[in-house]
Amino acid sequence: MTDTPPRPGLVDPFGRAITYLRVSVTDRCDLRCVYCMPEHMEFLPRKDLLTLEEIDRLASAFIERGVKRLRLTGGEPLVRKNLMSLVRSLSRHRVTGALQELTLTTNGTQLERHAAELADCGVERLNISLDTLDHHKFRQITRWGDLSRVMAGIDAAQAAGIAVKINTVALKNFNQGEIPHMIRWAHGRGMGLTLIETMPLGETGEDRTDSYLPLSHLRASLQERHGMSLRESTYRSGGPARYFEVAETGGRLGFITPMTHNFCEGCNRVRVTCTGTLYLCLGQEDKADLRGPLRASEADDALHAAIDSAIATKPKGHDFVIDRATRQPATSRTMSLTGG
Repeated sequence: MTDTPPRPGLVDPFGRAITYLRVSVTDRCDLRCVYCMPEHMEFLPRKDLLTLEEIDRLASAFIERGVKRLRLTGGEPLVRKNLMSLVRSLSRHRVTGALQELTLTTNGTQLERHAAELADCGVERLNISLDTLDHHKFRQITRWGDLSRVMAGIDAAQAAGIAVKINTVALKNFNQGEIPHMIRWAHGRGMGLTLIETMPLGETGEDRTDSYLPLSHLRASLQERHGMSLRESTYRSGGPARYFEVAETGGRLGFITPMTHNFCEGCNRVRVTCTGTLYLCLGQEDKADLRGPLRASEADDALHAAIDSAIATKPKGHDFVIDRATRQPATSRTMSLTGG
């Protein structure tokens, strides 16, 4: 009896190795950020969601194929019941060395009670979405959030030894004047900060043309108006951000620019939704059903065949546009469903 040969790594039609998987564990969230989802969001029926065991099996299949970085997202991942059992199970791949990084993107509201256990499961780094340090503006952008809960979550994560990076969506006429302060605050606490351009994903009830802020303009403003010296860094996180060192703070500042300078040429990632739909590109509708083959057999042959078939169709890049003439979103699905 011979051993089964290892399955080959995942390489798309453009020669890009797929080593980064983002899995949405839920479309639900305890906030309603105005650029992410409508206030009265209709969430998926719970019966449509993958079980935590199915998510584990699916993620493990990708890890077998060479995925080295796994990020759990939502919605808000920490509102998923019993999520920590999934995190603890997936951490076995960190122990074996098959997985280099297991991490989450969170809004921080539930983090205070979970931070210590996340650290115990080998989560060494978290991304926390935070667009303002002003309590009133935070409630405005999230529609009802409490900033103090996020701050308590950040405190708990750092106390547990988890590295925190702040993700901030740059929004014209909302937080653009606050961003220099946010950079100094984050760097003063030993946290990185990454700025993100708003993206035309899903109907949110808001006109994105009024809030879209090109990061090329913001970067120039940071240097010319606020006296920040930005030196390009060689640091790479495995994601789409381009990083700079800020001389005045000694910290790292990232830019994610899907609109002004897309990052498609080096795309190494795919996304799976909480229903088992694999999306090959954030800004395209190309997708494949993985729930069907996952549930069709206890063996993973059909699942791997579906993954192979899908990766063979991964597009070269997205076609995001935000302007007065193009008000329709690039995709019908919201960011919360896509998976962060």
